[in-house]
Amino acid sequence: MSPAMTALLAGTVAFGLLAGCKIVPNPDPDSAAAPLDDDQRMALLAAEIFDSRLPQHVARHAVDPATLRAALAQGLDVAGAAHGLRPASEGSPWNFILRAEGKVVEADRASRAASLLLDSDGDGQGDLTVQLGPVVRGTALRDALDFLNFTDFRDQIEFAKLARALNDQAHDRLALPQGDLTGLRLAVEGAMTLTSADAAWVMVPVALQVAAP
Repeated sequence: MSPAMTALLAGTVAFGLLAGCKIVPNPDPDSAAAPLDDDQRMALLAAEIFDSRLPQHVARHAVDPATLRAALAQGLDVAGAAHGLRPASEGSPWNFILRAEGKVVEADRASRAASLLLDSDGDGQGDLTVQLGPVVRGTALRDALDFLNFTDFRDQIEFAKLARALNDQAHDRLALPQGDLTGLRLAVEGAMTLTSADAAWVMVPVALQVAAP
């Protein structure tokens, strides 16, 4: 075979190999997204819960103050069995989704643990503390969501970070009127934990708006 013919065949084979292959560029190491840490993953999960699952959950389980007080008069476990939610672990306290309306009798907006005190039964005395944050304490909101199970999470630390992320979402999504809230009539929905029938009502709000006078 002549040198010219050899070169022609070699070129044809090379072209055929290239035509049958897909050339994939090397990935840019700077374009790869960094893995999310626990705080970021729990923040995303909390946002998804607020966007897609929380409204229906609140609608199903919300109880008004008068109904809850009547049940609590018969004991915490009676009220819990009728209107409450709690984790499956033994000894967990009862949590309630409350839908209330009333006049603000006291408000603190200066503290990082800002809150207001609502009169929900019309007697002129505050009986429901609504946490405004940004510091929102407790795990009532997480523990009032019966579709969350501790066993679905890696450990207690991750589960605790979810509680904080849910509280952060509750604060971030509040739309508060400007100025002093005292004297306003508000409608609120949120979660609270009760350890006894006469325990103070302290809510993590998921909805708050000015109500008709």
